[in-house]
Amino acid sequence: MLDQKVSGTKGDHNKVYFLIIVIAALIGTNAYLYIKDRQESERFVSVSNEKDRLKLEVEKIEVELDKVNAINLSLTNKLLEEQGLARQKIAELKSALQKGRFNKDELLKAQREIKELHEFVKSYNEDINRLQQENFLLKNERDSLAKSSNKASERANALARRNSELNDKVKTGAVLKAFNVGVTAYKVKNSGKHIEVTSASSAKKLVISFGIAPNPLARKDYHKIYLRVFDPAGNLIADESNMFDAESQQMQYSEMITISYNDDNTAYSIQWVNPKEFIKGTYTIILYADGHTMGKSSILLK
Repeated sequence: MLDQKVSGTKGDHNKVYFLIIVIAALIGTNAYLYIKDRQESERFVSVSNEKDRLKLEVEKIEVELDKVNAINLSLTNKLLEEQGLARQKIAELKSALQKGRFNKDELLKAQREIKELHEFVKSYNEDINRLQQENFLLKNERDSLAKSSNKASERANALARRNSELNDKVKTGAVLKAFNVGVTAYKVKNSGKHIEVTSASSAKKLVISFGIAPNPLARKDYHKIYLRVFDPAGNLIADESNMFDAESQQMQYSEMITISYNDDNTAYSIQWVNPKEFIKGTYTIILYADGHTMGKSSILLK
């Protein structure tokens, strides 16, 4: 009877020990799960925070690239290609960072790529700054050359104007000038003999005689001498098909001769036959040579 009681007590003790072990195991398991869950939560928070930080870094890099476009700088093909590759990588990182889950390997890869982008942007900005400096120097050089060119052009234009003025003066100085211009009226007999007259009714033609003043600047060559005759009413007597240039305009002439000028005091004359009847009054004649007025005179016919 006593043996049965002892045996029963020993079995109860074993049950108690087993129960204690089970409870301890449960407590340990719960503690492990709690710690693991806490660590997992902390890791998740850490990953989430790192994702947010990486997103911000990517946005900063994108802003740096946008600044280049804002300064309106003409980029080389190499820089444009590099910027395109950087923007492609930024788009890929933004897409990756938008994922709901992000493991450690992906996080490390993103960190590495963002670091590489930082290095690229730093180098890229240095290239841009160097390009800006080169453009600035080239612009200054261009402006300096433009100013020099403008000054040279102004000097050339001034010289051209001066040369033109001198040429005009030389041309003006080289103009033939008539002196002792005389006008005589003649009638012509059937025999061809010329008789000087003063009456309009008997006059048939005018003879204009003149000399040319000495002029060392005048061209020693053939010159055309143009005669314009005006009747007492001031009307030009000329064939409308006879035209010449003088005093910067076209004019009609009454008669024209060609002389050989040698600056040797040669006397010259022009004969002009009136296609109409002479009328009483003063006839005026004007001589032209080389586009300028050479001399003038008049005759009174009674």
